[in-house]
Amino acid sequence: MTAHEVRSAASARSFPPGFVWGAATAAYQVEGAATEDGRTPSIWDTFSHTPGNVFRDHTGDVAADHYHRMPEDVRLMRELGIGAYRFSVSWPRVQPTGRGPAVQRGLDFYRRLCDELLANGIQPAVTLYHWDLPQDLENVGGWPRRATAERFGDYAAIVAEALGDRVSLWTTLNEPWCSAFLGYGSGTHAPGRADPVAALRAAHHLNLGHGRAVAVLRETLPPDARIGVTLNPHLVRPLSETPEDLEAVRRIDAVGNRIFTGPMLADAYPDDLFADTARLTDWSFVRDGDPAAIHQPLDALGINYYTSRVVSASRPDGRTARGTARPASPWPGADGVVFHQPSGERTAMGWPVDPTGLYHLLMSFTADFPGLPLVIAENGAAYDDRPGPDGTVHDPERIAYLHRHLDAVLRALQNGADVRGYFLWSLLDNFEWTYGYGKRVGAIYIDYETQARIPKSSARWYAGVARTGRLPDEVPLPLPEQAPMPFPEQNAAPLTEQLPERRVSGAQQVPGQVSGEISGRLSEQ
Repeated sequence: MTAHEVRSAASARSFPPGFVWGAATAAYQVEGAATEDGRTPSIWDTFSHTPGNVFRDHTGDVAADHYHRMPEDVRLMRELGIGAYRFSVSWPRVQPTGRGPAVQRGLDFYRRLCDELLANGIQPAVTLYHWDLPQDLENVGGWPRRATAERFGDYAAIVAEALGDRVSLWTTLNEPWCSAFLGYGSGTHAPGRADPVAALRAAHHLNLGHGRAVAVLRETLPPDARIGVTLNPHLVRPLSETPEDLEAVRRIDAVGNRIFTGPMLADAYPDDLFADTARLTDWSFVRDGDPAAIHQPLDALGINYYTSRVVSASRPDGRTARGTARPASPWPGADGVVFHQPSGERTAMGWPVDPTGLYHLLMSFTADFPGLPLVIAENGAAYDDRPGPDGTVHDPERIAYLHRHLDAVLRALQNGADVRGYFLWSLLDNFEWTYGYGKRVGAIYIDYETQARIPKSSARWYAGVARTGRLPDEVPLPLPEQAPMPFPEQNAAPLTEQLPERRVSGAQQVPGQVSGEISGRLSEQ
């Protein structure tokens, strides 16, 4: 099917045939087993074990215990009609120091996972890096050090050799903006460093690591393997149409988006990014040949979307919209930009609900990078989910959120965007980074004391959409406490706060593809 046929096949309320319906997780957020089978600490182990960094000092030591309960989780995926499972490989589980040979016990877990998925008719989709850098590599400099990009290429080869016979679609990095600018800029994420120059260096070396990984994957994997990267592009709107506020949008777009799309997709960093950050660095860490090494042909681009942003130029007193002193910033080169909280509906994380932002992102990427298939690699929301008296979990707000964002995807398809699939974030309630276990984003509820799994109403609703390929005409209304599922005739699966105060604060993180017949869908141009 060509891209034109994909668009033409999207009827008024139906997605095109072969559209990929999946769900996603990340290793540190769900696996647990933090010290088993040779795994050593990642930067997130160290960060979460440091008091005050995470809500109630939660850690990912156990998380959703996916490492031990993987077969049960795969059965739930099958019963819920999930067609593809996007998961990340834990770097310190398979290469504990970030150097040298692999630990086979760690690789064996991912071999078993892929085999279990394939046996249940679910396509495995591998993400190589979802933020869990081995602590040993951070100890010698981390992503601001060029050698880490080299180590990432070596690690990519290890995983490709182990799983290449089972997995056809690969993603190099997940949300490198968060890794660079929340990890090294604001310090609100692991490893917790607040240094704008280190953040810019980290961004470049993440780009370089991506390029090296793509080259290694091309050399190692079968010719039909599909390779991409997943970004979390910022949909930024101006508070007003004044030149100053439009300039604020440009600055955020440069350091939030084009710092990655420029070298990855267009073979160059944007000149205005260099100008914006000239007082911080001369960018001498970018060597001759680096842009070409980064700019590798891709088979798909993953887009993670949760919310949009509204910005303006700073006030004359240089203070934020809330009147507080400006914290360490994840936006080097954009110090004069103020972020505003628009009125309206919000998720439990306080993020505005704005499905139009997803539509505009998809149309923008379609215009800027024609011919590059797109995949929604993450989309979802946190709500205050709790089991009812009968043990079921109804989450009508999440159903409404998903409906409206899927409607945005459908409209984009109808208007020319080549979107090949959608991965719900997340399959499971999990360790949600600095929110710990205080926010629930999963389609499946986890009782963290017993590790019991309970599919929520949204899981069954999503299963219905995936099974029929059709989006219901109406946005679902909030369900009464014990209302029936909004989709009839579903095969039911069996039941088997606030952020902490931070020493270094900054912008909130936007949370952290596919194979076989799915990789074929992604390869069709």
